[in-house]
Formats: sequence, C-alpha cells, structure tokens
Amino acid sequence: MEEVCLNTESVGNDDADECEIEGDCAMTEYVSETGVIENPLPPSVGMEFESYEDVYYFYNCYAKQQGFGIRVSNTWYRKSKERYRGKLSCSSAGFKKKSEANRPRPETRTGCPAMVKFRLMENKRWKIIEVELEHNHLITPGSGKFYKSHKIIGAGMKRTLQLDGPEEVQKIKLFRTVIVDAEGNGGVDTDGGQFGNDVLLPSQLKFKEGDAQAVQNFFFRLQLMDPNFFYVVELNEKGYMRNLFWTDARSRVAYGYFCDVIAIDTMCLAYKFEVPLVTFIGVNHHGQPILLGCGMLADETTESYIWLLRAWLTCMLGRPPQAIITDHHKNLQTAVADVFPRASHCFFLSRIMQRILETLGELFDLEAIKVSLSKVVYYFLRPEEFEAAWDEMTQNHGIRDHKWIQTLYEDRKRWVPAYLKETFLAGMLLLQQNETAASFFEGYLDRHTSLKEFMDNYDQALQANHQLESLADMDSRNSSCMLKSRCYFELQLSKLYTNEIARRFEREVEGMYSCFCTRQAYVDGQVMTYLVKEQVEVEGSKPETRDFEVMYNASEMDVLCVCGLFNFCGYLCRHALSVLNQHGLEEIPPQYILARWRKDTRRSYVLDHGCRGIDTNNPIHRYDHLYKCIVRVVEEGRKSQDCSKATQQALADILNKLHLVEDWPCNM
Repeated sequence: MEEVCLNTESVGNDDADECEIEGDCAMTEYVSETGVIENPLPPSVGMEFESYEDVYYFYNCYAKQQGFGIRVSNTWYRKSKERYRGKLSCSSAGFKKKSEANRPRPETRTGCPAMVKFRLMENKRWKIIEVELEHNHLITPGSGKFYKSHKIIGAGMKRTLQLDGPEEVQKIKLFRTVIVDAEGNGGVDTDGGQFGNDVLLPSQLKFKEGDAQAVQNFFFRLQLMDPNFFYVVELNEKGYMRNLFWTDARSRVAYGYFCDVIAIDTMCLAYKFEVPLVTFIGVNHHGQPILLGCGMLADETTESYIWLLRAWLTCMLGRPPQAIITDHHKNLQTAVADVFPRASHCFFLSRIMQRILETLGELFDLEAIKVSLSKVVYYFLRPEEFEAAWDEMTQNHGIRDHKWIQTLYEDRKRWVPAYLKETFLAGMLLLQQNETAASFFEGYLDRHTSLKEFMDNYDQALQANHQLESLADMDSRNSSCMLKSRCYFELQLSKLYTNEIARRFEREVEGMYSCFCTRQAYVDGQVMTYLVKEQVEVEGSKPETRDFEVMYNASEMDVLCVCGLFNFCGYLCRHALSVLNQHGLEEIPPQYILARWRKDTRRSYVLDHGCRGIDTNNPIHRYDHLYKCIVRVVEEGRKSQDCSKATQQALADILNKLHLVEDWPCNM
C-alpha cells in the first residue's frame, strides 16, 4: 500500500458515520508553551477537529508521547479535489514492496494495525470515525526514539497567547472541539459552528497588570497540590484569554455522590464584580453548599455560557444533573437548554423576588406590591390558583403591562413553587420568604475584590468549607441530635440522617401538632385523598386555617402532599406525616429515605480524621497524600546539588525497599 492514495470516487456507505457514542468526548488544551500537546488524550471515536492538519498534529503528538511514529495511509478526494476522508497509521503499518536492489534495506514494518480514520462532516469539521490503539510491536513511551513524523511537531498553526504585555507573549496551539453529551446528542461547535464567529469576537477577560501571571501561578499551584486538577482556557482570535474553567479532584468525586441538583451562580457577572466568577454549586448530605467547579467569563453571551457548561460537563465525564438552578438570564437559559436538554431548569426564587422589588422601586406603593407579590408566589399551591391571583395582583397595582413582569410570567414554570413540585431540588430553591441565596465565596469575595486577592483567598475559602463539612460529619457520627418528641418518625430518621437534616425534619414533626382534622375526602380505587387542616402563620395578619390535600396509596405506601415539600427539600412534610400516623404507620416508607442524606455512607472525597487525616483503606487518599509528600521532597531537593544527591539517594532506598529499582538513575 502506498503512503498516499488519491481516490477520486466516493467510498460508498460509511457505517462509522452512524456510530453510537456514549458519554462525553472532547479535546481541549493539552499544550505546552512550545506548542506541543502534553499528555494528550488517546484518540477516540467522536473527537472533532477544525482541519485535516489538526487531526494529523494531534495524532502525531499522541504518537510521540506513546513512542511510535505515524504516516498518512490514505486520503480520499472528491471530484472537486476537496479532501473528505483520511487514514493515519502507525509508521510500522503494512509492508514495503520487495526491492530488486543489490543491498535492499531491512524490513522495518510489521503490518501494525494501529490507526485512526476520520472524515469531513457537514459542519466542515473533521471527525474521527474509527480507531485502533493496539500495536503488534513493542513501543516504549518516552523512549526518545526519533521518527520522521516527529520532525514537524511544533510547526504549523500556532497562535499568540497575549497576556499582560509583550514580555509575556507565549506560543500555543489550540485544539478545541465539539462535545457530545451523555445522551449522544451532537454538541455545538464552540469555535463557531451553529452560533458562528465565536472566536472572532474581540471579547476578553479584563485583566489588570499582573493578573494573567497570577492566573497562571494559581493554576500551577493547584495542579502541584492536586494531580487530578482540571482546567481549560479559551482564547479569542487574537490570543487573549477569553474564558476559563477549573475544578479539583475533590469536586469531581463529590459530584458522583451529589449529582442530582446543581446551582450555577452568576451573581458576580450580574452585579459587575471585578472578578467575573461563575460557580457550580451542589449540596452535600448536611445541606451545606459544595463547590463543583469555577469559571471566569469575558461576557454573558450564549456562546460563552455554552463553552463553560460544556467544559464542566466534560470534566464530570458527561454525567448531566437532573435539575439545574440559575439566575433568570435569557442567554444562560438558552445555553442550559442546549447543553442539558433533559435536565429540569429552575430559577433562583429568592433572587427573582429581590430583583422584582429592585426593578419596581420607582413605584409609590412598593411595600404593598411586596406584600401582595409574596402572598401570590408563596401562598398559592396550585397553578390555576397562582395564575388567577397573579392576574388580580398585577391588575390592582397597575403593573400588568410592565415588560419585566410579563417576562417573569412567561417563565413562571421555572420559578413559581406551584409549578415545581415534581422536580427534586434538595432544598436548594429556598422556599421561605426571608431566605436569600448566598454566594459560596461570601466573606472572601465582594464587588471590589481584585482577582489577585481572590486567588490568594481561594484556598482559605475552600478549607473553611471543607472544615465545616468535616465537623458536621464528626458531629453526626458521634452523636444524634437531641429529640424533642418521642415520635417514631423522628427517632427513625435521627438514626439514619445527618444531624442537620434530622433537625430540619424535626420541624415537620413539631408541625404535626398544628395539623388537625385529618379526614378522608374521597377514594379513587386504591388511592385515598385526605384533607389536612393546619393553622398557618401569615405575614402581616392573624393565623389562618388552610386545607392541604394529601393522597395516600396504602398498598404501595405512597403518599403525596399538595405542598410538595418532599421534592423541594428531600423529606416528608407534616401533612403527609399526619396521614401516615392516622394509618398507624410507625416508620417512614423506605422510598422516602434518601441515601444522599444518610450519615453512614462513606464518601471517598472526605478524609477520615480519626486516622491522622488519611483514610488508609482508601487508595485515592493514599495516592493524594503520597503525591503531596513527594512534591515537598522534590521542591527541597532541587535547591542545591547536595540536596539533589541526598534526595535521589533517599528515593533510591525507598524504591529498593519496594523492589522497584530497575532503570532508576541512581543505579545506572
């Protein structure tokens, strides 16, 4: 087979174009300052690239790291001389033709099957459609063997990454591609594609002098302390930093336990903070916020949000959450629908209520509007009741034609509690009238905090959060919360749930005493419907009696209350408990005991402080602890020649004890 074959005819059916892709695949920046990809991902079906040359460059860098060369096996052309398909193989692929020379060169090829096939798609990007990674000959990663194809590494397309000034200019080669979500839907090309001209936008992060270097040092420091630290940088066409994303190993592991609901906080963008921070927040088994990733965006365009969400999804191995809570922002709403098409998308209720009052601040009867609005949103439990009350309220206060009010009503199914009762939100929606959604970095970041100051305080903020979780773990593990009643329900959950969640449930148990006259209203087959009367405190007025409808299926032990507290907060409400109690149940049915609140589940991202801070039975903890220790040794060992020799000898002694002395430099 010749190294390059020019085919002018189409290659018939290509089954690979219809291959089913699972999970999430992407190429981001794995590039050193010299323009060579460092630790590139292995090629996989579904990866996409901007050009034929980019595929070659990527596979060549991967080959160099693995220890083999590559060559072009085939290139297919259309009659218009446009390339539309290609195949790259290991340099040992095939066999040379027999030579009649007196001294023929020895055969170096082995018929190696390793290769990648790729083709031009309708979106003008090159997609890998077939991959073979196995070789039939020995390859030695990092062996330093020089292959012909490696001569061109570093050549070709390079762009200038401009930081603070000319003295900080570096060369970098970009590889950004489409990301495929977990359902196999084709993603959006973040370099243009569907939205077009993305990289041509002049937007960039507004760094002050020294900020770019601070970002670089920040990433280096985090990567040094965490070998699984993940970050991605997007540049605009001029090479300026446009968007950033990063997260650590702890966040990635924690998401595996708490991947049901996340919040995307863009408050810093909305209020024009000096640090344009976006945070991905989850909630742990204590109901505490946990950080699942951070980003910085140059603007609030749909393209930037899509890039950030796809970077986060890539980091989390393509596992989308069930529900997402964000600020009410049209571009972000579009991006969430694009990247997470199957997730329930809700808006921060407390921030919408706050913004409504800020927007209507010029009206004279603002206080009256506030009272009426709160009652309409928080009081009415059914959609039809809310809509009638909203119509009356906007008519009475003369705000029906207000543009912002109209927009909110159009999006009512994403923020009004009456519409969200079937969405599990783990207590993150904040249903109480006086509750507000606080920033994860509150106390460490405000509108005037500089980028450098934020990065200096970043570790401190994370450690404070981790310490709160560890203290809550010890508190729950060593003691149960003090019971205020002898209710079986309360006793049951106090043994299973963390103390904080048990305390929240305790308020519902106490609330059972304000419920009375639980009576059966009607029966439909096996489903019985009850009306539970409760005396409710109403802000600004006397307590009043309200009816709550509760449906109960005795055979399945299913209970559903119109208030929707179980999905909102993750534990049963007082009305449902009253019905269960009336039926003589002494324990909560197992389907209403959630694993995410349990205190007896060992979560691998949390260190066991009973064992000097390290869980010795956990390989992740052992690896991270040893890695950090070795990093400290290397940092000290490089300070002088004597320190270096002492360090090498000490490491050689360790390897000797572990029977891993082969190829160690000290013994050569």
